[in-house]
Amino acid sequence: MITKKKLIILVFLLSITLISHAQEISYKAVYDIPYYEDSIINSDEYIEDRCKLDIYYPENDKDFKTIVWFHGGGLTGGSKELPEYLKNKGVCIVGVNYRLSPHVGAPSYIEDAAAAVAWVFKNIEDFGGDSSKIFVSGHSAGGYLTMMIGLDKSYLFKHDIDANKIAGLIPLSGQTITHFNIREGMGMKDTQPLVDKFAPLFHVRNDAPPLLLITGDRELEMLGRYEENAYLARMMKVVGHEHTRLLELQGYDHGMTYPAFPLIINEINQILQK
Repeated sequence: MITKKKLIILVFLLSITLISHAQEISYKAVYDIPYYEDSIINSDEYIEDRCKLDIYYPENDKDFKTIVWFHGGGLTGGSKELPEYLKNKGVCIVGVNYRLSPHVGAPSYIEDAAAAVAWVFKNIEDFGGDSSKIFVSGHSAGGYLTMMIGLDKSYLFKHDIDANKIAGLIPLSGQTITHFNIREGMGMKDTQPLVDKFAPLFHVRNDAPPLLLITGDRELEMLGRYEENAYLARMMKVVGHEHTRLLELQGYDHGMTYPAFPLIINEINQILQK
């Protein structure tokens, strides 16, 4: 469990470490890049409107790290974002839009997440990045998508990408059972759990990328969200995954992105130092 005092100290130390390097780097943003091929885009107006990404990258740096970021919103709302805290930290940020319910159902938004990550793998080196340093993260529904495309290898496999090439998965307060929006479509209550092919828990495996699960305080989070993540962490360890960790941010509720952002940067640096 991480207290607010420890988080403040971590943010301060991380800021001191990054500031000198960040001052030497200039950044550029490119918006509304389609991540599907033209043949797919032209066949569906909603894909054409929705399936785009923004990229914010160090334009005078090479072999940089990249964070693919999926927004939250319960799979029914929200839009792509480039989180302010992650800017100017020596990393590239890719903010992704994906199709939403009720316009589409599962697995369309998961397929979109995989297509966006595949686009990054295939194009990031053109911007100066390193495809071996791609991390995937997101909050709430975005955390769910992060885990689904990272643990169920079939989605990225369709794009000839091995999910194990992702450098790290860092979902924030993501649903690890079948997402409540999918369960609602089945006529289920949000208090009724289900673990099927649309649940990250269904796809536990010992060879997955490093996985850092971050949630808010178990007493303040959305119902059972900490416990879901704790169960996933336990099952990953049971199957032999050696790089799963769970952090609970004491005193923070479901909207715990700000205190989690420094932990994302810290995790990325720690993984790449190993």
